[in-house]
Amino acid sequence: MQPPLKLYLEQLHTRIQALNSGKVATYIPALAEANPAHFGICIVTADGYRYAVGDCEQSFTVQSISKPLTYAMALADRGREAVVAKVGVEPSGEAFNSISLHPTRGTPLNPMINAGAIAITGLVAGATPAAQWQRIQDGLALFAGRPLTLNEKVYRSESETGYRNRAISWLLRNAGVIEGEPEPVLENYFRQCSVEVTCIDLAVMAATLANGGTNPLTGLRAARADVVESVLSVMSTCGMYNYAGEWLFEVGIPAKSGVSGGIMAVLPGKFGIAVYSPPLDERGNCLRGIAVCETLTRDFGLHLFASNRTAALVVNRMVRGIDLPSGRQRPPEAEALLQQRADAVRVLMLQGDLSFDGAEYISRLIAREDSARYFVLDLQGLSWIAPVAARSLHQIRLQLRAVGRQLVFARLRQRPELIAALKAGLMAGEPGYLSFEDNRLAVEWCENQLLAEELPGSQGAAAAPATLADFRLLAGLNANELAALGRLAEPTQYAAEERVF
Repeated sequence: MQPPLKLYLEQLHTRIQALNSGKVATYIPALAEANPAHFGICIVTADGYRYAVGDCEQSFTVQSISKPLTYAMALADRGREAVVAKVGVEPSGEAFNSISLHPTRGTPLNPMINAGAIAITGLVAGATPAAQWQRIQDGLALFAGRPLTLNEKVYRSESETGYRNRAISWLLRNAGVIEGEPEPVLENYFRQCSVEVTCIDLAVMAATLANGGTNPLTGLRAARADVVESVLSVMSTCGMYNYAGEWLFEVGIPAKSGVSGGIMAVLPGKFGIAVYSPPLDERGNCLRGIAVCETLTRDFGLHLFASNRTAALVVNRMVRGIDLPSGRQRPPEAEALLQQRADAVRVLMLQGDLSFDGAEYISRLIAREDSARYFVLDLQGLSWIAPVAARSLHQIRLQLRAVGRQLVFARLRQRPELIAALKAGLMAGEPGYLSFEDNRLAVEWCENQLLAEELPGSQGAAAAPATLADFRLLAGLNANELAALGRLAEPTQYAAEERVF
């Protein structure tokens, strides 16, 4: 089954691909060789599920996206107080390569501009420049969940043309921010920017930050939770340079861009987003990446300061239909088949607020139930459904129906807000969906469908009990009790749709 989020990303990729403005970075000669047509989008959830579309396995150099990760290393190695004494946390409101230093102390304003990032590289643990570089390389690999290599060509290109960064490094040396010769620190900074990654790597790095510093693929800790908190705070206010304020206003999630065309964004506790597309806007940010993130936050309501309507566990529990039977009396052959096919029906009891990530979780849960043919979603415990989540549920339903499986809803009575969301989420031209008053009615419908398919002609018909002893309700009564009841009982038949009570 195609996950709804993957379908959404494919459609988004097609739409954003048409943006052809922007220019590939040329101030580092090796970057000018990038193919402007390359475009990939990847999302990795905090529990390790990956959704990738486009050129997500295309290698490129990480560039400034390495800055928050080396900042995490420096905070872990030196401690917050020591790092903040050397590099501040105030937005500069200027370009990435601006010489933004404190007017009296000479310290960089934040670790996301080049001045601060160079200083941070010098604060990473290591008795020698080689040891510091090894620490940086190993740390980046922990975030990515795999070994990463250095692009020597890009490194040499950066080193040979990095005159402005050399000027910055000597200013930092003059202010005592860098102790000793600045050249080895600067060369390690050039190296960290020249590490090769893919869009998938960036999404895993972002997901590691979203997961409190633990890589969701390897289970290894790349940073402490308190360090991640500091990193995401600075990314929120400084990660997009002189676009940071507008980014926080419009998109509202921590992010970091790089001049090679990457953007890494983090929704804490949820997932990491990565986009790769070399053409940049006038501020040096990935043009298509900004469009992707703006669309995602608008469609999915990702803004950190929006009302929090996400549930920690949207699925309260899942039971088999046989454990919540309809109670309908059926012929022995039908009863035997339902017992034999006990795993055919699943009832998922939902709770809390259903956002798109909750719908995606339901999608994954259903995909794992290979033996199940019918799914009932009990919505009574839900308090809210996001519009995109409602669309996702219908996508799941339609995909199941296309392969001969079914999804129905239950317990929506007197829930107009949920009914409105589900109706609004219907695909164009779709007449509606199946909904039942309670779970047992929904399970009965599922049982009937199963019997109609596997016992042709039965239509799930109820058995006509020959005697009172055949009724389940009366199981356990002795012969005298059944006889006494029989003298009081009067057989009655009701037509279909007739109101009994």
